[in-house]
Amino acid sequence: MAQAYMTEKGSGGPESEPSRTGLRRRLADLRGDRGIWRRGIVLAALAVLVSLVMIFHASLPNDIGNLGSLTETFLPWLGLIVPVLFVAALVRRSATALIAILLTAAVWTNLFGGLVSDKSDGGGNLTVATHNVDADNADPTGTAASVAKSGADVLALTELKGSAVPLYEKALAGTYQYHSVEGTVGLWSKYPLTSSRPVDIKMGWTRAMRATVKTPYGDVAAFVAHLPSVRVKLNAGFTANQRDNSADALGASLAAEPLRKVILLGDLNGTVNDRALSEVTSQLRSTQGASGDGFGFSWPAQFPMARIDQILVRGVTPEASWTLPRTGSDHLPIAARVTVKP
Repeated sequence: MAQAYMTEKGSGGPESEPSRTGLRRRLADLRGDRGIWRRGIVLAALAVLVSLVMIFHASLPNDIGNLGSLTETFLPWLGLIVPVLFVAALVRRSATALIAILLTAAVWTNLFGGLVSDKSDGGGNLTVATHNVDADNADPTGTAASVAKSGADVLALTELKGSAVPLYEKALAGTYQYHSVEGTVGLWSKYPLTSSRPVDIKMGWTRAMRATVKTPYGDVAAFVAHLPSVRVKLNAGFTANQRDNSADALGASLAAEPLRKVILLGDLNGTVNDRALSEVTSQLRSTQGASGDGFGFSWPAQFPMARIDQILVRGVTPEASWTLPRTGSDHLPIAARVTVKP
């Protein structure tokens, strides 16, 4: 016998109620869960600790194994802790941990969120590039050809092996009419170079230089530098004292530079967050930070984790900054486009 008052599926009748009732029940369970604020205290404490490290990283001591510099080198990677803690807080059903983790996410976004987006502009009248070519590079000719395709007007190369210099000179001769090599660093340019000389960075051999680039828009002082390498050792921590001393010497040379327009290119073996490079970074502006596309990590080439290769400027306007395709080196080349005003 037909049922005159049966409600059909999908009509909004009783059969649509279970899902609403289930949601209300779960919310009621959470409201009635007195442990929701007590659970996950350890997770919350860890999230707060990560937030404090990011906020006060400049206060971390460097006296013990250069802990501060080591942390600042990989500071953006602390953001990876956020999703891990978030999932753990959901599993633990801890409101306290979730709030602390949201605070950590907000701190990371405030510090590094601006680096995620592409800030490049279409302007610029001078393109520069730099590459640590690796002394053990098995393909200098191919590496030179690859970076020349970047379209850079000025190209800096570091970690040049003496026996490989003629190979780089030959491979780049068709693109760059002018070049100068000092020790293990070199500068190639489409515009005339004058006043080329070594820069003493207290290493005992030449790993930095300075030259004047005679661009159509005025003279630009181009510095090329390869600061000493750093190491992470179990018995000594982050060994960077020689790098730090060289950075101070480079900073002094930059401060004494009479030309108003300055570009520093090279491998500084440190990020712009590292307080040990402040003698350099306090005088110049990072093209990646001002106009880059993403973080621009350059090392190691297989899986870049830090931007230790830098293009820093003063008296010119950064318009774009990016990494170039991988070569036979353990570093990625980087490039930037700037505006040099007459």
